[in-house]
Amino acid sequence: MKKWEIINKLEIKDSSFKVDDLIDLLLENRGIKTANEREEFLNPKLEEITPKSVGIDQEQLKKALTRIKKAIENKEQIIVFGDYDVDGITGSAILWETLHSLGANVLPYIPHRVEEGYGLSIIGIKNLQTKNKDVKLIITVDNGIVASEAVDFANEQGIDVIITDHHVVDAKLPDAYAIVHTTKLCGAGVAYLLAQELKVKSEKLEVEEDKHLELAALGTIADMVPLTGANRIIAKYGLERLPKTKRLGLIELYKQSGISKNIITPYEVGFVIGPRLNASGRVESAMDSLRLLCTTNRQRAEELASKLELVNKERQELLREAKEDAIARVKSSKLKVQSLLFVAHESYAPGVIGLVASKLVEEFYRPAIVVSISEKHSKASVRSVSGFNIIEFLRIHAEHFVNVGGHPMAAGFTVETEKISLLKDVLEKKADEFLTNEILTRRLKIDCELDLSFVTNELYIAIQDLAPFGMGNAEPTFAAKGVTINDIRIMGKTGGHLKLKISNKKAEFEAICFGMGEKAADLKIGDKIDIAYTIDKNVWNGSSKLQLKAKDIVNKLQAV
Repeated sequence: MKKWEIINKLEIKDSSFKVDDLIDLLLENRGIKTANEREEFLNPKLEEITPKSVGIDQEQLKKALTRIKKAIENKEQIIVFGDYDVDGITGSAILWETLHSLGANVLPYIPHRVEEGYGLSIIGIKNLQTKNKDVKLIITVDNGIVASEAVDFANEQGIDVIITDHHVVDAKLPDAYAIVHTTKLCGAGVAYLLAQELKVKSEKLEVEEDKHLELAALGTIADMVPLTGANRIIAKYGLERLPKTKRLGLIELYKQSGISKNIITPYEVGFVIGPRLNASGRVESAMDSLRLLCTTNRQRAEELASKLELVNKERQELLREAKEDAIARVKSSKLKVQSLLFVAHESYAPGVIGLVASKLVEEFYRPAIVVSISEKHSKASVRSVSGFNIIEFLRIHAEHFVNVGGHPMAAGFTVETEKISLLKDVLEKKADEFLTNEILTRRLKIDCELDLSFVTNELYIAIQDLAPFGMGNAEPTFAAKGVTINDIRIMGKTGGHLKLKISNKKAEFEAICFGMGEKAADLKIGDKIDIAYTIDKNVWNGSSKLQLKAKDIVNKLQAV
């Protein structure tokens, strides 16, 4: 059951109400009130995103640029040390291609999730040294801000480290040569700005087409950072470039995954492109995804895209097995479902535990910790719910972890395997002090009540100016109350979805209700329902029509 929170109490029923008035209301709901704020939101400018505007320390940036320039001039071996998710992969591609184009002696390196773990590590540095004995400079991407021990080790080896990252800082900053950091972008966004600065300094920015904005957009959307401010601008303009990409790997990935290259939205990035790029790092090595993004060989692109397709299917099966097991463990608990979910097992592949944690949050609406148990040290991924800053909560108990890092909504840690039971008890008990019923209630934010007669093509087009939608910039959601069900159809192979035909006295629409198949038993033609919905356009065989996507439906009789 979701608690509906209608942001603006205005019920739009008056025929004199204009589309522009509704857009003003939607902007006001998003904290945008003045004429200047409206102009900046509806007509954002890419050139306004600068290191200074996102809060990157200018002295640290200058140090980083000077050191990189020196390394290029002296042909020093540079390693771009990325992360194995989409954000880290795209950011690594941006920085590696930029440095390579500037004549640097540079190689990319993505650590192996199982063998080396997340981020810059001592074992990772040792492994890259076996192949690159003369490495003098490491530039991290999407990691490093909590890697104090690894940075100290690199310093002892005579290797300078430049950190580029967006994760929340620890109590102590690493003793790096320079730190290029902001939490206002994703890792790929930070890498993109550093790459732009490098090209400005080399005077290559004007003569070279910007082929990296599309990669920064992929990383931004896939990493689920808030699509506000600079993130939204990168996503907006990067999405416009993705259909026009000249990257053979992306073109082949579009083809093999069955999506049209003409329409790339946050959905295609988040649910089609992102999972395939992520799959190699979850199951094997993320280097294949990096190679796919960077290859200029068509046959190689086809081979890599085919391999990722197979690996993604393997990832899906690993996820299915782990998810079913984790859900069963929570449901079979002799006690009530805890405020914080904590499940651990040897069978959980480290590459899917973050996805399993997300599934547990989706199923039970509780913060979830999923641990992949290994012999000595075990890895965990954590996902939270709105209103509960998970990284702050975990850092209260820092003494129990080998390491911990992340964001307010998602984090990860390493724990000594023998201490898992103790940690479980400590976190579950402490969570009860923070997690109130208010926090653990699902909420659906609704912009306002909107009569179905106001759902027009003009309104749909106007709403698209607020895109792209995602975390921090939710797609406008409306409520229509007391509408009549004229038709009910069950959809999907397992009957998991519904298609309703609903109407009031003035208008009739089809409403797609994903994941609501179980509600069919409580609905019949003629019933009155309240529906929370977004406005969508269904395109089929060259024709299009507006439809509604249900976010929630409430049967008026059942609710009484």
